[in-house]
Amino acid sequence: MGREARCKCELDGSVVEVKIHLEPGLLTLSGGISRKLPTAELEKIKVLDDQLTFKVAGRSMRLHLGKADSEKWAVALQTPPPTLARKLGITSETVVRIIGPVLDDALLAALDEAMRVSASGAHLIVACVETPESLGAALKASKAQLEKGVPIWMVFQKGKGHALNENWIRTELRSAGLMDTKIASVSAKWTALRFNLRKG
Repeated sequence: MGREARCKCELDGSVVEVKIHLEPGLLTLSGGISRKLPTAELEKIKVLDDQLTFKVAGRSMRLHLGKADSEKWAVALQTPPPTLARKLGITSETVVRIIGPVLDDALLAALDEAMRVSASGAHLIVACVETPESLGAALKASKAQLEKGVPIWMVFQKGKGHALNENWIRTELRSAGLMDTKIASVSAKWTALRFNLRKG
């Protein structure tokens, strides 16, 4: 996931080889320099002498990427990360069906961007599940819509010690004829997997 490259990095007069990785909101450097840099903290991003340059915490950094790649990375670093609503495919024209209690503020805010929340005519289903029983109930309740091609997001808690995890959900839903097509982080506590009915 994200954008990656290997290049030389200049910082404080030293030049080292690094691997850089960009994901929404975060630039990670590993190798000769190890840093996690929130993109919101990068300043004066520009391409100079075929290098990507910027300031972070008052220090100048140069990444030797070449002109074409430097320009692409400069654009990527300055593009705001997608909103949760966008990651979930929710727009002002989307009708969303909700199954289960929504216990996360970020998810509630994303759902507010939908045209409306309704069990009928839904373009998208968001199911909040915490146990195998609630997952089974969500599948049963959404069966008719899933068969019509409506995608479903299974929203569940991150980390260990919960009744559900990513592998378990994938296994159960694949055995039910669904395929996972996307993953999205909802918040520090919640994550989501999107599934569609398997074609054929």
